[in-house]
Amino acid sequence: MSNPTVLFVCVHNAGRSQMAAGYLQALAGDRIDVLSAGSQPKDQVNPVAVDAMREEGIDIADNAPKLLTVDAVMESDVVITMGCGDACPIFPGKRYEDWQLDDPAGQDAATVRRIRDEIRHRVEILIGELTPPA
Repeated sequence: MSNPTVLFVCVHNAGRSQMAAGYLQALAGDRIDVLSAGSQPKDQVNPVAVDAMREEGIDIADNAPKLLTVDAVMESDVVITMGCGDACPIFPGKRYEDWQLDDPAGQDAATVRRIRDEIRHRVEILIGELTPPA
């Protein structure tokens, strides 16, 4: 049986979705495949988000924001949106969740850390739901 694939989507694919993808890769290892994308991707990942994740020992500095494609949604089992509203195409048979999280863009480090910690909490719950206990 193949791994479940999770797609994280936010508008710019520069903050929340990158942090979530970083956590899921670090915490789930090879048990879950991870994608992230944005409906209007920025040219680089938010440096404050990169720093906040580095504090957790997770390096997302080399990640590049990607444009959300229909293919990415089609190949995903779980699609988690973060404030991208109707930009995400909806397909039957997929699990969709919308995580209400503040956008870290333009926020100070303390605010971004709070968002990061909330993302980690939600990712840990998601891993528990998607993977059988070891």
